[in-house]
Amino acid sequence: MIRVAVFLVVVGVLSLGAIWLADRPGEVVITWQGLRIETSVMVLVAAIVAAMAVLALASTLLIALFRSPWMLARLRRHRRGMRAYAALSNGLVAVGSGDAAAAQKHSATVNRLAPGEPLALLLTAQSAQLAGDRDAADRAFRTMASRPDTKPLGLHGLFVEAHRRGDPTSARAYAEEAARTTPSLGWANRAVLEARCKDGDWAGALALLEANAAALAKDIYRRQRAVLLTARALATQDTDREGAKSAALEAVKLAPTLVPAAALAGRYLAEAGQLRKAARILETAWRALPHPDLAQTYAELRFGDAARDRLKRVEALAKKAGGHIEGALAVARAALDAREFVKARAAVASYLSVPTKRVALLMAEIERAEHNDEGRAREWIARALHAAPDPAWTADGHVSESWQPVSPVTGRLDAFEWRVPLTGSASTAPIIASEPAAAPVQIENSTAKLDDSAAKPQEEPEDPEELAPSPVRHSPSPKAEPVIPLVHAPDDPGPESDGATAPGGHSGGWRKLFE
Repeated sequence: MIRVAVFLVVVGVLSLGAIWLADRPGEVVITWQGLRIETSVMVLVAAIVAAMAVLALASTLLIALFRSPWMLARLRRHRRGMRAYAALSNGLVAVGSGDAAAAQKHSATVNRLAPGEPLALLLTAQSAQLAGDRDAADRAFRTMASRPDTKPLGLHGLFVEAHRRGDPTSARAYAEEAARTTPSLGWANRAVLEARCKDGDWAGALALLEANAAALAKDIYRRQRAVLLTARALATQDTDREGAKSAALEAVKLAPTLVPAAALAGRYLAEAGQLRKAARILETAWRALPHPDLAQTYAELRFGDAARDRLKRVEALAKKAGGHIEGALAVARAALDAREFVKARAAVASYLSVPTKRVALLMAEIERAEHNDEGRAREWIARALHAAPDPAWTADGHVSESWQPVSPVTGRLDAFEWRVPLTGSASTAPIIASEPAAAPVQIENSTAKLDDSAAKPQEEPEDPEELAPSPVRHSPSPKAEPVIPLVHAPDDPGPESDGATAPGGHSGGWRKLFE
């Protein structure tokens, strides 16, 4: 609208000027070199306008003539860029759809039309990955890592390839370099953090976490710091007790519901005589997640208490998470220690119709302790073979007797959860024992497939612990090749996407092909 108004104003001004000149006729005389030219003002103005138009047309033709080689070259580059763009698009689509032959064909076209382009290198690497040519993929990633615009992507690709060929040393070196040159890379920071945790370098892991705290959400940062502090406290509790105590207390402040931190802090505070503070910490964690370690620590707050005093304390704790099986088991265990057999039976009475393994084994102990009834104890042990599993510390399909800060399978931080482990139909989840001599009392569902002779009294074990399988130690089965993702590259074999830079994230983008 504004342009229309301006145009109308200009036309009006020119019209008024033309009318003004027409109303005021006059003569113009030009004498030069003996030549005399006489004409009117209107003719002179028209001649000047015509001359200007001729000069403008001539200058345009001359400029076009001189620029024609450059314009032709630009046109050729544009057409070449269009063909490269089409080949890149088709190649990335072929990679995403899993067509290795088409991906390699389009990759060759792109390398011919736009050699050295970041996206051309990316397509070359991913087509090589799809075809299983690890050497070609490695060369492409090394080329990207040598360039400043594609260095993070190249290091990520080299990191992935090192993991695939089972070279953790090289993978860690690539991750360290990526984290040093580009601190905002989430995958690099996680890889370095997991590597330091796997080495037990808790101080280094904490320093790295602090350096990248600004890039993390506040709740994630607090949780990860609490886990690392708890791990350091557990690792140094025999050598630096004061340092372990301060680390455990800080971990509880950051994550009050972290069970191992609460249990450890509760023990340290109880030793220092700060019973009320220890009780508050344990009760807070218990309300969030009732756990046997919390109940045991709570029962032993006062050193030297009688068994009946411990029973009263555990009963008070169980009421804070009423109806939870962990509270019932804790009360039953404390009552058994206090030889209050009626209370022990009453605590687990509601779970006897469909008992878990721990309930069944606890009932076997009660029968032996109260009546010395070996027959009834054996019946409960037999029921334990078919009973439902109890919760355990589980991470990535592996079960551990005690909490661990990182997963032994993937190295993921804070991977262990207190839940019922998932069991397969063929075999049970392996048990990761903290000490070889301490066999966990874990009976998986698949162990129920025993011979019928195992239920006979003369062949049953004398003690419940004999039912527990010995710790299974084996290397994890090889993982299948992951599908190359469509969102980022290179393809990440990890269980979670880490939000890597998209293919168009380099400087220049697609437009660079057409310049």
